Amino acid sequence: MIRAVIFDFGNVICRFDNGIILKRLSDHTGRSVEELQEIVHRSLDVIRSYEKGLISPGQFFKHIASVCGIRMSEDEFIRAYTDKFTPIPETLELIRRLKGKYKLGLLSNTSEWDFEHGIKTTEVFPLFDAVTVSFQVHALKPAREIYADAMAKLGVQPDECQYIDDIEQYAEAARRLGMTGIQYRSHADLVASLNRYLGVEVK
Repeated sequence: MIRAVIFDFGNVICRFDNGIILKRLSDHTGRSVEELQEIVHRSLDVIRSYEKGLISPGQFFKHIASVCGIRMSEDEFIRAYTDKFTPIPETLELIRRLKGKYKLGLLSNTSEWDFEHGIKTTEVFPLFDAVTVSFQVHALKPAREIYADAMAKLGVQPDECQYIDDIEQYAEAARRLGMTGIQYRSHADLVASLNRYLGVEVK
C-alpha cells in the first residue's frame, strides 16, 4: 500500500529555464548565449560538484565568474542564477489535496542557492514532511543513496513509495529500488497514474 508520495522539484513542481540565466549572464559578460552555453558545458563537473555539496557556493561563483568573465557581484549573480522558477499551479494544488492523506516528500538534485532562494520560497514547501536535496546528502540522482535518504526520513519502505520525476532515468532508478516511479509528462498523465497506483481519485 502506498503511504508516501515523493516529488521531484524542477519541471514537476516548478518549471525552470536555464536560458534565462544565460541571457542575464550575457548582459554582464559581453559573450553570446551560445558562447556561454559552451563554457557551461565544459564546467558540468564543477556544477555537479556544487549540487553534491562538494564545493562551497563561494567556490562555485569564483569558478563561473572566472571562466565566463562575469562582471557582477556575488549577490547579483545569485539573483540571476536563482530567478528561473515558475510554479506549476496544478501540481501545487495536487500537493495540497494529498496533504494529510499521504506522507509527502521532496527529492531534488539541487544547489544550496536554488534551495534557499527557489525551493524553500515555493508556497507548498511547508507541506512536505521530509526534504532530501543532493547538496546536503552529497549524492545525485540516480544514486541509490539519495532515494534511501528520502525513504528513511519518511519512515517508509520502497513498496510504500510513489515517486514522481520528469526525467525517466530517475523514475526508473526509483523503480529499481522497489518504488513506484512515474515520469511526469503532463498533469493529466500524472493524475491518471496516481489514480491507478493510489487507488483513490485525485484531480
